[in-house]
Amino acid sequence: MRFLLLPMLLALTMVTQAQLLTGIWGGIRTQNAGGCFPAYSTELHIIHMQNNSFMGNVYSFDNDKYTKINFTGRYNPLTKRMVIIENAVLQYNVPDSCIPCIKTYELSFSKNGQADILQGEWRGHEMGNNNNCQPGKISLSRLAKSNFPIDVYQNDTMAKVQKNLKLQNRQKDLVQTIKTDTAFIKIELYDNAEIDDDTVSVFLNNTLLLYKKRLTGKPLVLDVSVFPNTEYELMMYAENLGRIPPNTSLMVITAGRKRYQLHLSSSEQKSAVVRFTYEPGK
Repeated sequence: MRFLLLPMLLALTMVTQAQLLTGIWGGIRTQNAGGCFPAYSTELHIIHMQNNSFMGNVYSFDNDKYTKINFTGRYNPLTKRMVIIENAVLQYNVPDSCIPCIKTYELSFSKNGQADILQGEWRGHEMGNNNNCQPGKISLSRLAKSNFPIDVYQNDTMAKVQKNLKLQNRQKDLVQTIKTDTAFIKIELYDNAEIDDDTVSVFLNNTLLLYKKRLTGKPLVLDVSVFPNTEYELMMYAENLGRIPPNTSLMVITAGRKRYQLHLSSSEQKSAVVRFTYEPGK
């Protein structure tokens, strides 16, 4: 048994290290001489991580000048190194003489006392062509709060559905507000009492995560990563009322060592809402 324990502990350590990268990182990105800006403030949002792959957004800003670019990346927990590849510029406001740069970062994770640090180098090419940007360096540490709105991870299928989605205007019925000490929350939704074909859509901060899913005795499962000191609102929107109105469900929430059971009820007039806030250290 002892021979199996070490590989299991090693695997658990690697998963934990990878999960802890999720969140907000902020610092300074510099650029070599010849670039548009010698230094930019930068925020890196890793909004979704699965195994050792992740995705998110990076914000570079200097007063009213900014870019927002999405990225994908991969982390090696053995070497504590990561590669981030920017994909598409989502928003930007830069001088006419400048062109946003699509960048690749090579970063190392380390700790300085209690502080988590990401630092390394970057290179890239101009948006819309293959002209190289002047490369530079970047140094980031974990932040407790973002300067920008936090996006919720949404897969491509749900993003396409939501583009054409029209919801009825309904009141929100707040069921409970939960403060957690972990960034990772598991949400399970069951039909409550008799299974009567209740069907729901689920939104997190107005982002569609489940669409017209039937509630049964087998749970609908959502694994959600939340950022610190940011309010999240989970809304259950009734698509029908089943055979026995209203639309009711049992929500089981697992947050670290804590477990919550909530009874939710939605109708054509109101949608049940649960709010979460992650407060590190509490």
